[in-house]
Amino acid sequence: MRYQVPQFIEVEDKIFGQLTLKQFIFMAGGAGLSFIIYITLNNLIFSALPILVIMAVSGALAFYKINNRPFINVIESAFKYYFANKLYIWKKEDRPRPKDTMDAVQDAKKYASVMVPKIADSKLKDLAWSLDIKESIYSNKRQK
Repeated sequence: MRYQVPQFIEVEDKIFGQLTLKQFIFMAGGAGLSFIIYITLNNLIFSALPILVIMAVSGALAFYKINNRPFINVIESAFKYYFANKLYIWKKEDRPRPKDTMDAVQDAKKYASVMVPKIADSKLKDLAWSLDIKESIYSNKRQK
């Protein structure tokens, strides 16, 4: 038997003309709230600024994306960040200094197989840069 496999499942359906259901709800909510403010204040001059702010926010919620994420998700993440508890821990450990250089040399020989060699700052930057552009630092050819 043959079955149809759904394609483009990450694309939302356009229900109201060129708008998805979420976009329509955001825009209709902004228009409704703007209308309520206009009726309540009975003056276009005093209600113009709140109406412009509400329509800008509703337009951003409907259409604006940051890093391919909807604006509502960015606002949610911002609220979680600002209002959640934050825990900052840093504990400085005092390391005992070797009594003389002979002890230091013996300790270095003892732990030489365990310790990771340090990379110079410029070498580390070169390595990070080469990884960012997907290029091998050992050849002139690009990796694919």
